[in-house]
Amino acid sequence: MRCLFILAHPRRDSFCGALFDAMVAGAREADVECREQVLGDLAFDPDVHAQSPEHQALEPGLDQAQHDMAWAEHIVWVYPTWWGTFPAVMKGFLDRTLAPGFAFRHQADGRWDQLLKGRTAELLTTMDTPPLVYRWLYRAPGHHALASATLGYCGVRTVRRRIVGPVVTSAPDQRQRWIEQARERGVQLAQGALSPAQRRRDRVTAWLAALRLQFYPMTWVAYTVGALVAAGPLAMTPYLLGYLALFLLEAATVFLNDWFDFESDRQNRNSGPFSGGSRVLVDGRIERPALRRGITGALLGTAVLIAALAAASPPGQLGAVAITYGVLALLALFYTVPPLKLSHRGLGELDVVITHSAGVLLAGYVVQGGQLGDSLPWLLALPLGIAILPSILLAGLPDREADAVAGKRTLVVQLGVRATLRLAMAATVLAPAIGLLLVFTRPDVAPLLGWGVVGAGLHGAWLWRRLRQLLSLNALPDRIDSTIVIALSFMLWLCIPPLVVLMRASG
Repeated sequence: MRCLFILAHPRRDSFCGALFDAMVAGAREADVECREQVLGDLAFDPDVHAQSPEHQALEPGLDQAQHDMAWAEHIVWVYPTWWGTFPAVMKGFLDRTLAPGFAFRHQADGRWDQLLKGRTAELLTTMDTPPLVYRWLYRAPGHHALASATLGYCGVRTVRRRIVGPVVTSAPDQRQRWIEQARERGVQLAQGALSPAQRRRDRVTAWLAALRLQFYPMTWVAYTVGALVAAGPLAMTPYLLGYLALFLLEAATVFLNDWFDFESDRQNRNSGPFSGGSRVLVDGRIERPALRRGITGALLGTAVLIAALAAASPPGQLGAVAITYGVLALLALFYTVPPLKLSHRGLGELDVVITHSAGVLLAGYVVQGGQLGDSLPWLLALPLGIAILPSILLAGLPDREADAVAGKRTLVVQLGVRATLRLAMAATVLAPAIGLLLVFTRPDVAPLLGWGVVGAGLHGAWLWRRLRQLLSLNALPDRIDSTIVIALSFMLWLCIPPLVVLMRASG
């Protein structure tokens, strides 16, 4: 690891200097590749006199400091906390070196590129204030200013914050212990910037991000509705086997989407929690070999669970279970997987509508003994599927430019923004209208959809108005997360009420 140590105390012969020397000595002892910057030794103007820092020529020391920061993988800042933050020399150094074009680049749309992304940092600061007072009473202003508002803005991730103090009341033996701890931390850098616990946490959070768990509750609700429609008290073994198979199938699907949509995700500047993939590959949080193992494990787990489910099914139910889960697996996996790549042909939206309405409803229905020819699960799936359509269409809007560049012919790319919004608006009216028609014409559907249709109608009117506002704009915003949330919650009116009714009926 390439490590840059920056001493930001104006006096070299300070306690901060002793901590700095000890940490550098430990790192060199452990054969860490090191460079040093001592700000007190630099001759530079701390003030920005030009209109912007990049228009002011750098002194030789600052020019070298930029080269060192570009070279480094990990940057250690050693500085005293004065008046809650850091010394003037450090503020001037930050103002002059972290300039546009080097540390970040502003875009015309108000966003910015983080040009130092991929690097890590740690902060070692001394203070006379008790650390608990600094953290909890003062809210650690210096840490927030440096780690979040400054380094974080440029893409540098602060992985460690260490407070040494209060120094003013410390005894010589305590100071010596702090110096020794600094040396030990330098030695530890040979194992990387992150601690073992941080590395484990990063792996866990990366895989949780890859799973995209925000989409799974809807699958569970629809699956459970299907199961309860078929049987009052659930047969728990097939119910659990069936849902676990769906869970792993959905996991395999989102992993495969990241794999095969990499080029589109890489170019996507508008990704969010509901669009643009998980970005774990793009951001390097999970390497391709690891994701390949995740895909393989999810697919094998799905196959094993479906086999176990088939083995636990009565002979007369085996065909219905095999057909339902087989078709569902094909539709889910070939969403992005060649040769079908349904999402690249304008069929991905229809694929999601089918799998997340009729698909999961029937999956729950057949594992509890229901037959594919029964009308009730299909009728419940019809308004639900139409209610899903607005959220799927809206999720594709922020991705449209990256998808088009990557050759991905989604429905949004083919129709354009205005036609997509109009189609979503039509679905907000059609879903509750069909639900209302079923309530009045099907006695078996009426108690299940009942008040949910009323809620869907009111919610649909709210969503329709929001879509109409987007349609009236000259240019669509890059991110429409709040509207997508309204669209996602719209569909809940057609599955949560049936779930509540059925759970009450089953006791």
